[in-house]
Amino acid sequence: MAEVFWRRASVRLRTTAAAVLVVAIVLVVGGFVLVALVRDSLHDGVEATAEQRASELVDQIATTGLPASGTAESDGDEDPEDDDEDDEVELDDLVWQVIDRNGAVVRSSQPLDRPVARDDHDEASLPGGEDPYLVVTDEAAGGLVVVVAVSLEDLEESTAALVGPLVVGLPLLLVLLGGTTWVVVTRALAPVERIRREVEQITGDRLDRRVPEPPAQDEIHRLAHTMNLMLGRLEDSRTKQQQFVADASHELRSPLASIRQTAEVASAHPGALPEGELATAVLEEGARMQRLVEQLLMLTRADEGAPRRSHDVDLDDLALAEARRVRRSGLAVDTSGVAPGRVRGDEVALAQVVRNLVDNAARHAVATLAIAVRDVVGGVELVVDDDGPGIPEADRARVFERFVRLDEARARDAGGSGLGLAIVGEIVASHGGGVQVSTSPLGGARFVVRLPAESPS
Repeated sequence: MAEVFWRRASVRLRTTAAAVLVVAIVLVVGGFVLVALVRDSLHDGVEATAEQRASELVDQIATTGLPASGTAESDGDEDPEDDDEDDEVELDDLVWQVIDRNGAVVRSSQPLDRPVARDDHDEASLPGGEDPYLVVTDEAAGGLVVVVAVSLEDLEESTAALVGPLVVGLPLLLVLLGGTTWVVVTRALAPVERIRREVEQITGDRLDRRVPEPPAQDEIHRLAHTMNLMLGRLEDSRTKQQQFVADASHELRSPLASIRQTAEVASAHPGALPEGELATAVLEEGARMQRLVEQLLMLTRADEGAPRRSHDVDLDDLALAEARRVRRSGLAVDTSGVAPGRVRGDEVALAQVVRNLVDNAARHAVATLAIAVRDVVGGVELVVDDDGPGIPEADRARVFERFVRLDEARARDAGGSGLGLAIVGEIVASHGGGVQVSTSPLGGARFVVRLPAESPS
């Protein structure tokens, strides 16, 4: 039950309880230690007083004989009835006796009805005394024993005077500590509560909201700042996702509309279209849709961080295979710059990079394109050039965005979806490489892909 309560308790309550408990233990132990030390110190003082007085009496006996007594009990002349007249004897704080070999008191500072116990450094109760006395003994000349007893009344009173404030003060101190801790923790956690309330209002449709960042440059400020950065990334991701869905819908709508339009004309006006025109249109637009869907799936896997199969890939073999494929279309392909180049990565994905770059160059080339593979420090470079119109410098960063076409009409006619270079950028980045666009020596565009020799961990 206590464990369940502790788990459900707030941080403020648990912090306050833990602080009060720890300090309470420390204060109680410290209080006991303090009382014990003070009592031992006072006890040592009383003991030193008794030993000093006993030493003085021993020296006096050795030099001048027995000291003067506060009673005449050794004379035997007192009337026994006198003892009845003084039933109560008020004891001094320091009482001494000189006792002979037979245990009889020969001198004493005060009349007592019996000798003081001779247990050295022990506490004893004396007749007529309310508080215990500390007893110290010392041997004197002639077989005599000096017994000195010092009252412990001052020690008890001093101890009681110390314990009283501790008993009252320690609880008050704990209450003050608990209240202070409660207030401090409450103020410290106030920004957390404001952050919690704001996060509670954030939904998938309101990712533009941000949590408040407290002015203090502490851990809570860093937490709020990190959460705002996370919300910013989520908002960007949602925006890109929405844009991606909108662009994909737009791209898919175009071939569907073309198929439907052709089918409607064939249905409404039989014979208006040449024989096989409908089938040709459906096949062409279907192939276009298939390429688009495949590219969308590839981008989706890249966004999800799908694991790649990593092994040695000969980039020069991939480049030569694409060159042979493009030559069949009638373009001249220069592969004189293809040298052996091996990287570590996913062969299927890297083959897609080479194909997309070569297809992009083939769509824009007038008559010639060139492919080169070369070793560089720390990796391998793939270079694809064409003799087309090139890419304006202001648009060179945009070409790797999704569904971007610099020449909209020609890209559609050539079968471009605006995803090929975006796929190149995603795959190259996932392999730890980079891709750049510049002006080709052939007059068109030059794409340079640099891949590390080793796959990134």
